[in-house]
Amino acid sequence: MTSQPRKSFDEVVYPCLEPRKTGMLKVNDLHTLYWEASGTAAGQPVVVLHGGPGGGSQTDYRRYFNPEKYNIVIFDQRGCGKSTPHAELKDNNTQALVADIELLRQHLEIDKWFVFGGSWGSTLSLMYAIHHPDRVLGLILRGIFLCRRSELLWFYQDGASHIFPDAFEPYRNHIPEEERGDLIAAYYKRLTSDDSKVRQGAAREWCLWEMSTSKLIPDVKYTDKADNLEFAAAFSRIECHYFINRIFVEDGFILNKAKVLENIPMFIVQGRYDVVCPMKSAWELHSALPHSKLQVVPDAGHSMGEVGIAEKLVNITDSLV
Repeated sequence: MTSQPRKSFDEVVYPCLEPRKTGMLKVNDLHTLYWEASGTAAGQPVVVLHGGPGGGSQTDYRRYFNPEKYNIVIFDQRGCGKSTPHAELKDNNTQALVADIELLRQHLEIDKWFVFGGSWGSTLSLMYAIHHPDRVLGLILRGIFLCRRSELLWFYQDGASHIFPDAFEPYRNHIPEEERGDLIAAYYKRLTSDDSKVRQGAAREWCLWEMSTSKLIPDVKYTDKADNLEFAAAFSRIECHYFINRIFVEDGFILNKAKVLENIPMFIVQGRYDVVCPMKSAWELHSALPHSKLQVVPDAGHSMGEVGIAEKLVNITDSLV
């Protein structure tokens, strides 16, 4: 019996797509956000929330939706991607991002929309839905991250390091031994340093650690992102800023407020071997909201670019139109 050849990423998503409309939305005196709309204006509205925080949007995000049936809205959150000012931490917090999503919805004159997000994007999707449940048609989530202290310690201090000790070593060794008891705090000190070389060095190591662990099979295209100093500066600074501040909410906030979401359709795709956002969080969210539909991909890690995860996500979006 011969096994079927494995599909490629390009075979399970839609073809590359250019936005039909782009714009810049001023959300306060300091921050202006880049946004774009793809697909058809008359289609089912969906907003895509990128990861990080600070990761910025990617052109491939458009490809998880049928462009003939969806109005695909994507934007760069405060301080990253094409939004300005770049890598800015002032006025950059979870409550502000939730307000930005709602402001963008109003600006685009959309009544209700699906919300699609993975990793930090799943956190922000859940936070938005908790605060604006009447505007959410459904949640399509991947790589659940509830941003609890335990999850942060697992990835940035001690946990994932047991699975990827080789990738963890340079991340840890960038910090002097006497500061290694709290690596997030040590990196925050350097990522907010007045010395650009100190900031860049810390940004590269922080970013490289995450990119080295995002896929079941390491991908050089991911790890090379750490050498893009502009990307790494925003990604690492903004992530660390949010995490040292516990994402500006009480620990366990999302699960404590889960009841608010019980009437919102929810679809969860989780890689079994996700080291960045281990499956425990997806399982606990699903247990708190039994109406949610959890699909576990047996041969995937964290990235939405992994074929098994991408295929499940596209199957979900296809089923909703």
